[in-house]
Amino acid sequence: MHIEADKQRAQAFARDACAWLAQRNVPPTPENFELAYNFVGGEHPELKRTVESLIANGCKFDSSVMTILHQRYFRAPKGDDMIAELGEKITAELDSVLQILESAGADHSAYGEALSQASGQLGQARLGDTGLKALIDGVITATRVMEQRSKTLEGQLQTSSHEVNELRDRLESVRKESLTDQLTGIPNRKAFDNEFQESVERAIETGEPLSLIMCDIDLFKAFNDTWGHQTGDQVLRLVANCLSENVKGRDTAARYGGEEFVVILPQTELAGAVNLANQIRAKVESKKLVKKSTGDILGIITISCGVTQYDPNESAEEFVHRADECMYTAKRAGRNRVISEAQMAALTKTTVAA
Repeated sequence: MHIEADKQRAQAFARDACAWLAQRNVPPTPENFELAYNFVGGEHPELKRTVESLIANGCKFDSSVMTILHQRYFRAPKGDDMIAELGEKITAELDSVLQILESAGADHSAYGEALSQASGQLGQARLGDTGLKALIDGVITATRVMEQRSKTLEGQLQTSSHEVNELRDRLESVRKESLTDQLTGIPNRKAFDNEFQESVERAIETGEPLSLIMCDIDLFKAFNDTWGHQTGDQVLRLVANCLSENVKGRDTAARYGGEEFVVILPQTELAGAVNLANQIRAKVESKKLVKKSTGDILGIITISCGVTQYDPNESAEEFVHRADECMYTAKRAGRNRVISEAQMAALTKTTVAA
């Protein structure tokens, strides 16, 4: 009877999950169904609270949002091979520590038993000199064995503790390296993707503003072709430093790819993001590119920026695409400028009117 009730309950959850997906025009892929099933079943409280908050804020459950939710609650992102290997080594070392402690517990138990037996023998009857000496010798021997075992245990635990700390430091170092652009030293595309997904999700849940700046170095190919890749690398580092110097706190600046950079601005409206973009643009323009070997000034670097604010009714991909469109509008308008979505809309109206 109990099995039949569970079966009917599961079937009801499955029907409700399919209906929930269909109502929001979400394809019933295995991942989407798993998420919907657990939501309607109510057996995943944290997931239920998050989804209910998204619904209350009018969230559009597109593929991007569904992917973010599934990765957060059902599938931990796969790390690099090195991170996975270090994780396995730490697990093995911790298992070794547990075995050491388990063995030590058995040794302490045996020692306690020996002392208990000696105490019992002393309390039962008078012992002759020979019996008393043998009893004392036995206690001394057991104590020495326990003392030696304790020293061995201490050494083993110190070694294991050192190994675990070393592995932990290596793991943190590898993790940071995997999220850092090796040329410029700022967060890379992988770090951007991770932070961007979390920022979009927070914006949907809280209703707080979220803005994005897309930057592209003007005429970068010309620098590479004229002065070589080493100079091009110098240009990339210069722009990255300007971003790092002007982005603080909760904001994230990253190298998006090639000569493109991006800045994520949580809790920031469009006007504030435009001001920051202009500040970064002016900072880059104020720098002079100098050839290290000769000291010759090679020119001035400029960037074009596109700025947008997140709309809860759009997907994360659409959000990035709008920022990208604004950036290319800035390039077409003459480069070395910032174009926001509001300005692009005004430009579009002017073009249509003309």
